Amino acid sequence: MSIKHKRKLVSHITVGDFFEKFGSDLKLEHQNEGIGLDREILEPSLNHPGLALAGFLSYFTYKRIQVCGNSEQSYLSKLSSEESIERFSAMCQCDIPCIVNSREKMLSPELLKVASDHGIAVFSTPMVTMQFINAATLKLEKAFAPTTNRHGCMVDFRGVGVLIMGDSGVGKSEIALGLLERGGALVADDLVTIKNVNGELTASSKEFSRGFIEMRGIGIINVANVFGLGSIRVEKRLDLVITLKPYADLNKVDRLGVNRKTYTILDKEITHVEIPVAPGRDTTRLVAVTCLDQQLRNMGYDMAAEFNQRLLDKLNHDSEQRHPATGAKTGI
Repeated sequence: MSIKHKRKLVSHITVGDFFEKFGSDLKLEHQNEGIGLDREILEPSLNHPGLALAGFLSYFTYKRIQVCGNSEQSYLSKLSSEESIERFSAMCQCDIPCIVNSREKMLSPELLKVASDHGIAVFSTPMVTMQFINAATLKLEKAFAPTTNRHGCMVDFRGVGVLIMGDSGVGKSEIALGLLERGGALVADDLVTIKNVNGELTASSKEFSRGFIEMRGIGIINVANVFGLGSIRVEKRLDLVITLKPYADLNKVDRLGVNRKTYTILDKEITHVEIPVAPGRDTTRLVAVTCLDQQLRNMGYDMAAEFNQRLLDKLNHDSEQRHPATGAKTGI
């Protein structure tokens, strides 16, 4: 199943956004405060500017954050003051987004002035170079990931991330609440934000609405207050999509589950199950069992396929027991 929805493609983020969102986690300190925050980061990767500082700029990836580690710092310290300024200035003239010095290293006052004169922000972090690069890359990949929204409820149930969709008033929030009573955790209610990060879909909610669920007739419920902090997930991988259908569509939905449908989100196909809803039907239990079935499928065990194979084996066995000429059973 594929339905067109709006997707948000991120072409860049500003250095200021990067510092505001990730500065605390990456332990960044702004060395020339107020400078270079409006510059744009155009690629979700980082670069060692070793060759650029050595004077080779032909293939310099200037669109990325430049990380100066021990090698770059040691190299600059061995140059004369005039030469280090010349090499550093040449790099800064390439319109780089910003510079990060790892291991709490600091640029010399002369080089810091060069960066400031070119309007380039300079940061330092106590993290070792590769640790910082790995952590920052993960955050940048999420920041640049294609994003879309779906109306529904996203729940983590027994390790399975399930997105429950359906028409307004069909009972999505009630089912999500039932899964929370069974030990699940709420990811998002009503508006689910989905990102495609390196081919894997992750779902989350807007920060202001995280942990709240709307129940018609009751109002807004703070999930953590009712079920505890363990009942909330900031984000979860999307494994399963369940669409709640009117009971009138009972004969239109898959009965055996041998060939599961898929639902396409951000060019990624996710297992899709349709469940009819009717008064008196324990839909929450059906959703919970569907999640457990999906968990088994993720582990390589398919209950529907097993039953289908048993049926084929039985038919094959009965066929072998019949007389080849008369068709009568011979061994029963």
